[in-house]
Amino acid sequence: MDKTQEKLKQETEKWLERLDEELEGLDRSVEQMENVLAYRDDTEHFLEQKDFVRAWEAVIYAWGILETLQRLGKFENAD
Repeated sequence: MDKTQEKLKQETEKWLERLDEELEGLDRSVEQMENVLAYRDDTEHFLEQKDFVRAWEAVIYAWGILETLQRLGKFENAD
């Protein structure tokens, strides 16, 4: 694996871990949450296939949808 591929793999794994932490305790029945979870699962699949570009894309899509849902106030405030 070349240096670029290794860096892409590491970054994807880092953001996947952060995504998992962010997902803890969130209501998974929120509309569009199934898309976040599907892209999250796709990330793992592409990592296993060593398709690091698609893995990176999938984790970024998951984050984008999740952040949009948060900004729209779709989750109850845990404070």
